[in-house]
Amino acid sequence: MSVATSVAARLPSRSTATNRGDRIRRKLAANLTAYLMLAGGLICFALFSWYPTVRAFILAFQKTNFVGASHWVGWANFERLFADPEFTAAWRNTVEFTGFALLIGFAVPFLLAVVLNEMRHAKSLFRLLVYLPVMVPPVVTAILWKWFYDPGDGLFNETLRALHLPTSSWVYSTSTAVLSLVLVSTWSNMGSTVLIYLAALQGIPADLYEAAELDGANILQRVRHVTVPQTRYVLLMLMLLQIVATMQVFTEPFIITGGGPQDATISVLYLIYKYAFVYYDYGGACALSIMLFVFLGIFSAFYLRLTRTND
Repeated sequence: MSVATSVAARLPSRSTATNRGDRIRRKLAANLTAYLMLAGGLICFALFSWYPTVRAFILAFQKTNFVGASHWVGWANFERLFADPEFTAAWRNTVEFTGFALLIGFAVPFLLAVVLNEMRHAKSLFRLLVYLPVMVPPVVTAILWKWFYDPGDGLFNETLRALHLPTSSWVYSTSTAVLSLVLVSTWSNMGSTVLIYLAALQGIPADLYEAAELDGANILQRVRHVTVPQTRYVLLMLMLLQIVATMQVFTEPFIITGGGPQDATISVLYLIYKYAFVYYDYGGACALSIMLFVFLGIFSAFYLRLTRTND
C-alpha cells in the first residue's frame, strides 16, 4: 500500500465530517435556545444583583454622595467604621441576636415538627396554623408585635396584669430587647422551617421507629437515636441558612425599636441603612456591606468544609 493511500485511509470521510458538523450545529442551536429562555433571568440578575455587588465593591473605596464627583479614598471608609461606636454595637447585637435565634428559632421549629409528625388527628389544621404567620407581611408582623410589647396597654402586659404577674418593659429595656426581637422573628419565620422538617421526618423509614419501639425506646430516645441522625443533613443546611439570614436582621429593629434603646438592638444591616439614608455616607454603607458579605462568605465556606470533613 502506498503512502498516499495510507494517509487517505486515516482521514475522515466527507460523510463523517458532515455528520459531526450537523451534531455541533444541533448542539449549538439547543444551547442557544436554552440561553434565550434564560435571558430574562440572567438580565435581571445582572442588573439587580451582580452589578450592584460590583458597584458596592467600588464605592467602598470611594467618597461620594451621588451629587458631586466621586473620588478614591482608599481604606478611609473602613477606618472610619472601626472608629464608630455604633459599628461595635451593631456587630455585638447581631451576633447576640444570631445566638438567641439558634437557641430558640432553630430548636422550636424542629420540636414543633416532631410533635406534628407524631399527631394522629387534625394534622392539616395544625400545619395551617403553624404556617399562617409566614403569610403575614413582615412589616405588618413587626407593627403587630410592637403593639403586643407596648409597656402600657399592650397585649402581653395586659395579660400579665390579669394574671396578677409582674409586667415587663420588653423591647424598651436593654436587657430584654434583643430576646424580644428574636421571639418576633421566630414566630414569623418558623412556618416554612417546620414544613421542611416535616418533609424530612416523613422520609424516615417507619421500620426504624418500629424497631426502636420494640427495643423499649421512648419518644425522646427515638428523637435522639433515630430522628436526629436521619435528618442530620437537613439540620445542618438549615442551620447555615438561619445563621446567614439572622445575621442580616433588619425589619424587626427598624420597625419595632428603631435600633434602641441606647443602640441595644441596632444591627449591622440597620447600620448600613443609617449610613446610606440617614448620614448619606454611601461609601461607609458599601464598606460595611462588603465586610458583612466577606464575613458571611468566609463563615459559609468554613462551615461547609467542616461539615463535609465530619461526614
